[in-house]
Amino acid sequence: MEDINRIELQGRVGSVRTNEYNGSKVANFSLATDVLYKTRDGGATSETTWHNVVAWESKDVPNVHRITKGMPIYVAGRLRTTKLTNIEGVEKTYYEVLASKLKFVTEDPAEQ
Repeated sequence: MEDINRIELQGRVGSVRTNEYNGSKVANFSLATDVLYKTRDGGATSETTWHNVVAWESKDVPNVHRITKGMPIYVAGRLRTTKLTNIEGVEKTYYEVLASKLKFVTEDPAEQ
């Protein structure tokens, strides 16, 4: 049996930071995804989830320097968990998406 670690997200970029390491460009950004649903009493509500994304520039992850706040974007990749112990000795768990594919989503149907 083959294990699967795959995640696909489409949402809007929050904060973004781009850097360069040893000649490779990387973008670290937050991505907000919304789920709309009806409550028991029939009212509509929205739930927003924030995801941390790491995108190293490559053929399938182009132009990471173009990522800006508020931009709609599609990300496919895998989920990575990191555990760190802070100065007070408390262990914290961080989740991030390592992007293997990135597409800039246009809101104009004529552009797609």
